[in-house]
Amino acid sequence: MPTPKTLAAVIGAAALTALPLIGLSQGDAPAKQPPPAETRLPLEDLRSFAKVFEQIRQGYIEEVDDSTLLEYAIKGMLQGLDPHSAYLDRESFDDLQANTTGEFAGLGIEVGIENEHVTVVTPMDDTPAARAGLKSGDIILRLAGKSMRGVSLEEAVERMRGPIGSSVTLTIARKGYKEPFQVTIKRDKVRVPSVRGEFLEDGYGYLRISQFQVDSGRDLARALKKLRDERELKGLILDLRNNPGGVLQASVEVADAFLEEGLVVYTKGRNDSSNLRYSAEPGDLSDGTPLVVLINGGSASAAEIVAGALQDHRRAVVMGTDSFGKGSVQTVIPISRDRAIKLTTALYYTPNGRSIQAQGINPDIEVERVKVTRLPSDSRTTEADLAGHLDNGNGGAERNAEDRAREKAQREDWYGRDNQIFEALNVLKGLNLYAQRDRLERERLARLSQ
Repeated sequence: MPTPKTLAAVIGAAALTALPLIGLSQGDAPAKQPPPAETRLPLEDLRSFAKVFEQIRQGYIEEVDDSTLLEYAIKGMLQGLDPHSAYLDRESFDDLQANTTGEFAGLGIEVGIENEHVTVVTPMDDTPAARAGLKSGDIILRLAGKSMRGVSLEEAVERMRGPIGSSVTLTIARKGYKEPFQVTIKRDKVRVPSVRGEFLEDGYGYLRISQFQVDSGRDLARALKKLRDERELKGLILDLRNNPGGVLQASVEVADAFLEEGLVVYTKGRNDSSNLRYSAEPGDLSDGTPLVVLINGGSASAAEIVAGALQDHRRAVVMGTDSFGKGSVQTVIPISRDRAIKLTTALYYTPNGRSIQAQGINPDIEVERVKVTRLPSDSRTTEADLAGHLDNGNGGAERNAEDRAREKAQREDWYGRDNQIFEALNVLKGLNLYAQRDRLERERLARLSQ
């Protein structure tokens, strides 16, 4: 067994050996010159660490092997940096890969740590958590009867794991509720589709990205092509609400799909390898279709990259509420064959140089998500209902009160179902009308010049 003294020596030697490998030793100084004060190892702190290590080994109520204690130390070191840096053991690394491909086993919630509480960032679409009614901002107080206060993000995720088909009970605190309540969720294989698309009304399309995965860019291109092949696009809604982010490159590809050219995002870090710039390639796959991007407090990271890029280029109207504000980049660095660390290495910036970190994207038009109840409309008599009314001057079909009521019943009631989509549709219709006016004016001027 190593003593505190020998352990400190081993740790110090290993740390000194590693310095040149990570670019912290630079210049042409003589080999024997002592390092600057700011780069010298805190030997006294290392001795304190070794003493604590030995006290735990000798006096803790249960015997813990040295490898486990050192692993705990690494986890604590990374956890103390920021909420997103983490140690990845084999299981955690497998989970990370599963998230980027879109298939994994679990509850289907993105969680974070806020004021020592495990907080739901967003429930993913069509997952056990979403079906159970969990919402962004929910605080998980207890899991299976055990308190979650003060646990690390990795430990929280570990506790939520379990065999497919097994159930777990969560105790939830929610804003607006006086008392916590319990939710029992059955674990399942979570399959999160990258992109889905549909028409909301004639000519007005809808694309939803629930999470940015490796293939999200290609999925969006296919979904957009399917919409355009089906009918003419007058306007498009890109819904990034409650999108927790994901793969950086995927967000670049999604933004690129709507841009002809220009910078999409750039990153800045301490090392040159962290300073990157991503630009759009020629070709707007939507052919300039009017675009509205929906965001909210659950829109984070890669979702904010897309919203920020399209907003800066004035390619889209961003609507909804302020986004989450995660503007940092994490790099996965292998440290052994089956272990790695996820380390925050840079901040990302929108094309206009805005850092989203801890601020978020502010929408161009703020629209809160609210529950709207439509007032019953009176059944009013129209001109077409009056006896002896004149026919339409152009020979058009008549529409009386009964016809109008029937048409209204057949339309999707977005006003009551999702008021943010309703408002986005209204904006798109306005943009489409102005685009038609400009086109007609250009055609008129062209005729006059002939």
